[in-house]
Amino acid sequence: MCLAIPGEILSIDDGDPLARNARVSFGGVVKEVSLALVPEAMARDYVLVHAGLAISVVDQEEARSILDTFAELDALDDAEAAGP
Repeated sequence: MCLAIPGEILSIDDGDPLARNARVSFGGVVKEVSLALVPEAMARDYVLVHAGLAISVVDQEEARSILDTFAELDALDDAEAAGP
């Protein structure tokens, strides 16, 4: 199963469009991400990232919804681990 995580673009290293990278924040953890597949992405946009590659631009509401769903799944997993 593949999983893409939403993150906010903090800054973009402009240059060759195929080698364009950005600093992306994932809840405070900042990683370098390739923007080769999303040439329209700009600073402060939210992108879905899989394996270090932004695969689509999403709006802030959709990003928040995805992160909320991940939090709910994590809470369910914790409840199951705790047992009855």
